[in-house]
Amino acid sequence: MRLLVLGGTEFVGRAVVEAALGRGWEVTVLHRGRHAPPPGARALHGDRTAPDGLAALAGAADTWDAVVDTWSAAPRAVRDAARLLRDRAGRYVYVSSRSVYAWPPPAGCAEDAPLVEGASADAGPSDYARDKRGGELAVSDAFGADRSVLVRAGLILGPYENIGRLPWWLDRVARGGPVLAPGPRELPVQYIDVRDLADWTLGAVERELGGPYNLVSPPGHTTMGGLLDACATVTGGTAELRWTDPGTVLAAGIEPWVQLPVWTPPGSDLHDALHTADVSRALATGLTCRPVEDTVADTWAWLRSIGGTAPRRPDRPPVGLDPETEAEVLAAGAGGPGGGVPGTTP
Repeated sequence: MRLLVLGGTEFVGRAVVEAALGRGWEVTVLHRGRHAPPPGARALHGDRTAPDGLAALAGAADTWDAVVDTWSAAPRAVRDAARLLRDRAGRYVYVSSRSVYAWPPPAGCAEDAPLVEGASADAGPSDYARDKRGGELAVSDAFGADRSVLVRAGLILGPYENIGRLPWWLDRVARGGPVLAPGPRELPVQYIDVRDLADWTLGAVERELGGPYNLVSPPGHTTMGGLLDACATVTGGTAELRWTDPGTVLAAGIEPWVQLPVWTPPGSDLHDALHTADVSRALATGLTCRPVEDTVADTWAWLRSIGGTAPRRPDRPPVGLDPETEAEVLAAGAGGPGGGVPGTTP
């Protein structure tokens, strides 16, 4: 198979390139040159925000079995690439997001849930949801429904993460001592390991799939307890997880998802949107998800291999809770054995 990856040097794109090379595919990446692609990939340079950003592709006679695109800014960049490649590639895979569903999406929503309005393939940068939906429209317009794969990913974790969610938890737990662990401990969490996303994506190309797919682990694949226990284990086990009632966390003014990454209050629109997706379509087409312990351990090993500081995307805000706020909540008596959440343990 011959694969073109637009990007291919960071997080999702890099995982796709590595997985394709591991399958023996011939891989070309188009990137800006800020980071080196994985060894074995052919590199072309271009900045999609520049007027001639696709010149390296336009001037080549190459054809590909598939294109993978992870763009998350102005949809017109996806439009231009898709139009250029529609007669030179068999399939266009666009890594979109479950953010394209109209807010708030219903609990357990599938791919036929209502979508955000106001998106356009011709648009400049807007908000994340409309940018991603505009990218979907651009791909579908150029390649048609049968040759377009719209990967509506949920929370993505794993090695190379450049958002900071799992790296923040690993760093915090590694410091040891009492840790504000937002409850309940058994709260279900959905995410997708970036390598499982990459494997399913390449399988979709091989199966010649088309259309939208929610891509995230099955509901209940793990819990907040499972995630943070794994963090404690791989970092040395010196942290004391203080499980804290959701009401206490919210009363302290702590912002879910942002200040306490991954966590969303049970029963909230945010939790329904992020951790209850219907992924039966992806499971029926080959999605498999590795255990949370593997995702956490491999992310920790990667972090240590690069000196302990994860890269950060400049277009995303920082995540994580500052030590002073955490200490104040813990000092006020939150957490402890059972963490104020009946039936749990530290």
